[in-house]
Amino acid sequence: MSWYILFSIISLIICLTSLWFHLFRLIRFGHVKEFSYKTGDTKAAVRYAFTGAMSPAKKESAFLHLPTYTAGIFYHLGTFLCILLFILFLFGIEPAGWIRSVVIGFLLVTGMSGLSILIKRIANMELRALSNPDDYISNILVTAVQLLTAGILYYGAIAPVYFIAVSLLLLYLPLGKLKHTLYFFAARYHLGIFYGWRGVWPPK
Repeated sequence: MSWYILFSIISLIICLTSLWFHLFRLIRFGHVKEFSYKTGDTKAAVRYAFTGAMSPAKKESAFLHLPTYTAGIFYHLGTFLCILLFILFLFGIEPAGWIRSVVIGFLLVTGMSGLSILIKRIANMELRALSNPDDYISNILVTAVQLLTAGILYYGAIAPVYFIAVSLLLLYLPLGKLKHTLYFFAARYHLGIFYGWRGVWPPK
């Protein structure tokens, strides 16, 4: 086994261990005692939090910036695909034929989506004022991995660069904003509980 593949496996173990720690903290501290009377259906509200409440029409930050929202959707889909492909690569499995070509094309689109989001953050004065180094590091790492995943499918000789980039992403994931990979689900769940308890979600 090559050293860079071993490095990526160690990084994956560290990443998963760190995320388990975050999950433990979420479970331990995430139960808030409600002092008000329950007036709604929390289960239905949690379902709504992950479905209807995610619609662009329900989110001002989305429907006012649909191109960026669309780019973000592609960007996240590309990230999920890269994670799946990384696991498959560790087992020596790669897409072949026309599927390989489609995956490469799709990852180029998602990588360019990430790059466009980065450029907008730099070029837009308001976004730049709200940004911190973590925003830039996270975007650069994820975008690089998406483009390198497309690259390794086209030209396998860049394997060392690809696995090092993935390792850096995995090591950084539990430290910065990328840990919303886990906290996103906890946040949506707690939103559902909060508004469902009060009978606000789902809308009547």
